Amino acid sequence: MTSTHADYRLSQLDQLEAESIHIFREVAAEFEKPVLLFSGGKDSIVMMRLAEKAFFPAKIPFPVMQVDTGFDFPEVVETRDRWVSRLGVRLIIASVDQAIKDGIVVDDGKTSRNRLQIGTLLNAIEENGFTAAFGGGRRDEEKARAKERVYSHRDEFGQWDPKNQRPELWSLYNGRIHEGEHMRIFPISNWTELDIWDYIARERIEIPSIYFSHQREVFDRDGLLLTAGPFNPLREGETVEERTVRFRTVGDMTLTGCVESTASTYEEIIEEVAVARVTERGATRGDDKFSEAAMEDRKKEGYF
Repeated sequence: MTSTHADYRLSQLDQLEAESIHIFREVAAEFEKPVLLFSGGKDSIVMMRLAEKAFFPAKIPFPVMQVDTGFDFPEVVETRDRWVSRLGVRLIIASVDQAIKDGIVVDDGKTSRNRLQIGTLLNAIEENGFTAAFGGGRRDEEKARAKERVYSHRDEFGQWDPKNQRPELWSLYNGRIHEGEHMRIFPISNWTELDIWDYIARERIEIPSIYFSHQREVFDRDGLLLTAGPFNPLREGETVEERTVRFRTVGDMTLTGCVESTASTYEEIIEEVAVARVTERGATRGDDKFSEAAMEDRKKEGYF
């Protein structure tokens, strides 16, 4: 029997895209000074693409901000700059190095640059008076992020209370804040790593080259393949070797590991991710291996 009605159902990717675009527009309309946290990694690049679509043909109506650890991958920084240039958005760089010089955070030689991002970020939000900050967190990444709402309230100290969150029934968001408080907004909270890659492939989105298979000098530390270099001094028993690898997530070079892989196209990466049984953070981020609740502890203090 021939159907007489057009099928207007959206695909899963179209539904996720529409939800994210709705969140971007809601925040732009509701909050006085939003900012998009932009690391240059795959998730924040997808958010840039979604924000571009949300406000096209106008420009994105808020700045983007990167919290620079000083140990970011050069390929990521180059991709960040190309996106910022193409879209004509204002880039704010909150530098951990500068925060150390200014006494905002203290480098005791033991605390990772990843953790020093917390004070650097909170200071930048306060200095610029931002009332909402878009982040690229997804619920499938890590247990603490699975607890978080799309609109995630931060108190006057920038802290998050996982036991005191606002309901979001029927996708209705409560953005009420008092002076000094702000909201973290997660437009891709309901996406998975596989959704991200399906979307990148569909939209042919430019991402840093290190997400694809390449040769790299690495060494094994506690089960992580870390990049060799002057910023990563070897410990006793560690040796450098060249392997064929790619990165599933990017961040501080001293803590972000890669995985052995020959996946060099979008389609090959999608096949690889589809059968993965460990999230990208669980597999390659050293800062999440310090303790069972490492991410939640950082988020309570004000982390992304």
